[in-house]
Amino acid sequence: MILTVDLGTTVVKLGLWSSSGLVAMARRTVATARPHPGWAEQRPEDWWVALAGAADEVRRGAPDACERVEVIGLTGARQTIVPVDDRGRPLGPAMLWNDRRAGPEADALAGANGGADEITRRTGIPHHAGSVSAKVAWLEANEPTRLHAARWLLAPRDLLAHRLTGEVATDPSMASCTGLYDLDGKPVTTLAGAAAAQLAPLVRSAEVVGRIQLGHASELGLAAGLPVVLGAGDRQCEVLGAGAGGDRPMVSWGTAANVSRPVETAPEDRPFGVALTRAAGPGWLLEAGVAAAGDWLAWLERITGRSATELAADAAARPPGARGVATVPWLDGARAPWWADDARAGIVGIGGDHDTGDLARAVIEGVAWEIRRGLEVVATDRNVRGLALAGGGDARPWPEILGAVTRLRTVRRRHPDAASVGAALLAATAAGVDLGVDDLNPVVVEADPDPELVAAYAGLAARADSVASALVQIPKT
Repeated sequence: MILTVDLGTTVVKLGLWSSSGLVAMARRTVATARPHPGWAEQRPEDWWVALAGAADEVRRGAPDACERVEVIGLTGARQTIVPVDDRGRPLGPAMLWNDRRAGPEADALAGANGGADEITRRTGIPHHAGSVSAKVAWLEANEPTRLHAARWLLAPRDLLAHRLTGEVATDPSMASCTGLYDLDGKPVTTLAGAAAAQLAPLVRSAEVVGRIQLGHASELGLAAGLPVVLGAGDRQCEVLGAGAGGDRPMVSWGTAANVSRPVETAPEDRPFGVALTRAAGPGWLLEAGVAAAGDWLAWLERITGRSATELAADAAARPPGARGVATVPWLDGARAPWWADDARAGIVGIGGDHDTGDLARAVIEGVAWEIRRGLEVVATDRNVRGLALAGGGDARPWPEILGAVTRLRTVRRRHPDAASVGAALLAATAAGVDLGVDDLNPVVVEADPDPELVAAYAGLAARADSVASALVQIPKT
């Protein structure tokens, strides 16, 4: 029996897996604070509270299975950092991946390192206001006491591993996303600065980092001494859990959306806006991220007072093109292929006869168009025959819209929480258990795009691209 923990941006997920699939899963939300424009913070203490609550729910629902847990596998959000002291105690809030306060620091780092393009070439990660290097520079400039008091700068997953086991470590997949390391896995001192000494040691993704200590085991209702496997970043785990490959990239819908294409070797030339990160095992991922997906729909929830389920139903009842309404999902800046920190989300084409259904359809379509643009830059060879879907956006009409916009077959597996599946697979590998993705997460739907929808979206593509091209040029100020 395998227990997995996924520390996502907005939800902590705890899953219990047998060799034949999911036994139980519980979720707890985590609040994000935005005390100033561009800021996005969380209290690390809230991660543990959410985990303990999810563990209690799973334990009550499957007590016998919980007693048979043999190994714990972890995953979590990337590019989020929290300074901690030598005992692992957080020194203030975590700065999330979508925190954009460090624009001036990002510009200064670019100027001192040959430009943003040179930083991207060296690290594989597009350099911008949300880069970890920019966050570190912001702490140095604005909260030096907190930064200098820190022994470690940890990602949420790595902080959890430390709390469970007392060990400090990260893995190459998580480290590669920070933009603090070169493509050989060595820290770039001109980007990390003095914080290079605060980076966690690297271990393999499928490696036991330590064993759960008695006190924390009791809090979670687990046996002390269980091995804890560090795992990989959430996107890397999703690629595993969705069964993605070079000809079938993974597309995930979560707080943000992402296109991730596995490749065996790092390409020498990469299109603008593409991130190059380490895979959970051998090889690399070419990634194109969308700044908001679930967040974009959640924004509409707050504005309209309707739930995401209701909005999805409303969207499914509207025609392609949302009766002339178009959107771009740039709540926290435009990511691949644009990489424009100042860009913001937009809605155009609203008339007096439009309603929430039109808006919901346009919001989902806006994410789909960004995914198509991302595919164009991660798969310049055009050798793609389908998409492996992951995340919570797998209910109608998202897969149908995505398939029609991209003109590709979509493949859905039983469990949309592919990051948890990937964490379970890595934990099984570390424990010497032979499990494959089809054992834990078999394919349930393979769907070719609807020809009528394909034709409809083909006629809408030029308008969607022109709206995005126009809005990306409008700064936030």
